[in-house]
Amino acid sequence: MNDTRPIGVFDSGIGGLSVLKELVSLMPKENYIFVADQLNVPYGEKTKKELQKITLAICNFFVSQNTKLIVIACNTATCYALDYLRSKINIPIVGTVPAIKPAAQKSKSGVMGVLSTPATSKSLYLKNLIKLHASNIKVVNIGCFNLENTVEKGDLNSPKVKKLLNKYIRPIKKSGADVIVLGCTHYPFLKNQIQNITGISTIDSGKAIAEHTKKTLQRMSASNKSGGEIHFYTTGKARFFSKVASLLLKKTISAQKLILKI
Repeated sequence: MNDTRPIGVFDSGIGGLSVLKELVSLMPKENYIFVADQLNVPYGEKTKKELQKITLAICNFFVSQNTKLIVIACNTATCYALDYLRSKINIPIVGTVPAIKPAAQKSKSGVMGVLSTPATSKSLYLKNLIKLHASNIKVVNIGCFNLENTVEKGDLNSPKVKKLLNKYIRPIKKSGADVIVLGCTHYPFLKNQIQNITGISTIDSGKAIAEHTKKTLQRMSASNKSGGEIHFYTTGKARFFSKVASLLLKKTISAQKLILKI
């Protein structure tokens, strides 16, 4: 049987498109609703209470759209709101966390870097991930103020982006790290620039999230083999989101405006 209900995917902005891209690649016949909460970007500079309030409003929108599963395509929202949302919403929720475990397994030098938002870098969630999966690894944990915002504008190759990347990557290069975890879903769009600057391999959570989502749907007997529609919403400016999303996904995207009930 086909379960044609959509999968809800959300982020503070366009970063979550890196996760959506992996989901669609693995499960092209699923239907998706993507929400970019650009009115409240960046999540990395919000308080825990603010994040819980905002993300609950997005999840309530997904409930109204009869989604069968929700993917939080945002490390910061997962770190600060996942447990809260699961206590409030009666739909399976898949979170996004930095790929600490696979990075620790991949490292041969015993040193790895983590690039994330300021909020994620300071979170207890990330601290516990490192303690659990990388206790024998030196972790250079960098919170990248303002990097999320530059990606949000589709500003991937400007001197400003290069200046920010050089600033945040410098201590990782000096440390002797041989792998960098991209702990924000905006950062995979900077993967080429990061590797050009450092020569160090990067790892993000996109594929692992897609695989986990697929297994969850299979356990629920809720897979779809006859869909393939994607509806895009933004709480910000629909025309601007559509322009940047089209650039990043390399196809024409048309988004609708969403007003959240918070």
